[in-house]
Amino acid sequence: MEGSQDIRELNEIINRESAFVESIMAEVGKRLVGQKQMIERLLIGLLGNGHVLLEGVPGLAKTMTVSTLADVIDTKFQRIQFTPDLLPADLLGTLIFSQKTGEFTTKKGPIFSNLILADEINRAPAKVQSALLEAMQDRQITIGDETFPLDDPFLVLATQNPIEQEGTYPLPEAQVDRFMLKILISYPSRREEVDIMRRMARGRPAEVAKVVTPADIIRARGLVEQVYMDEKVENYIIDIVMATRNPEEYKLEGLADMIEYGASPRASINLARAARAHAFLRRRGFVTPEDVRSICPDVMRHRVIVSYEAEAEDMTSDEVIKKILDRIEVP
Repeated sequence: MEGSQDIRELNEIINRESAFVESIMAEVGKRLVGQKQMIERLLIGLLGNGHVLLEGVPGLAKTMTVSTLADVIDTKFQRIQFTPDLLPADLLGTLIFSQKTGEFTTKKGPIFSNLILADEINRAPAKVQSALLEAMQDRQITIGDETFPLDDPFLVLATQNPIEQEGTYPLPEAQVDRFMLKILISYPSRREEVDIMRRMARGRPAEVAKVVTPADIIRARGLVEQVYMDEKVENYIIDIVMATRNPEEYKLEGLADMIEYGASPRASINLARAARAHAFLRRRGFVTPEDVRSICPDVMRHRVIVSYEAEAEDMTSDEVIKKILDRIEVP
């Protein structure tokens, strides 16, 4: 009885404290048409303290969505355009020698901000992409002999074009795994496209107000961590992840040949964190299996590597994940 009362109290707190999410959605909606799921996923990354990778063909408002989100949060924002000639120092910063003093001084790069938009991340070569690794994983940057902690909140929101496009470098698996979510952006519907065309004809994008502070985000993160997750839901998450490694144990015949590598333990961690953030956005103090199912493809699609056999049959990681979700018993 006491436990259910605690959950009820937590539910009331989260219902009250998550009200700012509606303010964010309303402000972003002044400038953007549709793309509600993309905005929700960006907020899950922000509240779950995880980086987000957005993939889609050019022109689908990926950059505008991220910059609009930064505009409604009263925080430092940097857009970094990744190009083939970008160097790690252009991202992180460098040591500059002063002839007058005979000493080196540190010039910090654009990575020293709260929200980072890494635009077209897969247009830069591997050494620049890997320069992001320390920042994304450890929230710190090393320049010369000195290590600098990054401000909190720190979030990398990266956009990339599909790897089949010309002039792109595939991201290393180690870096892709650092992203909590990988979101696939699709074309707008016919009705949304008409609305977009009319809005863009007006010229300047609509003004948006800053409705959230970094302190609000950090406080909300603390509440997200407290969202209750039942042991049955925890086991459901583990079953999903384990099924990508040992499909035969879960009677998923035929999938073993389709999966080259299953999801890493980061998948379990991020699926739990993202499910809690998803529940928070729904203004609930507890996680349901539906939260897990809803966010699972975005957490898993870049962590399940399909085999050559799967590619030959045009089977994607999303289809593998769907088969697993259809098979694993929902608690």
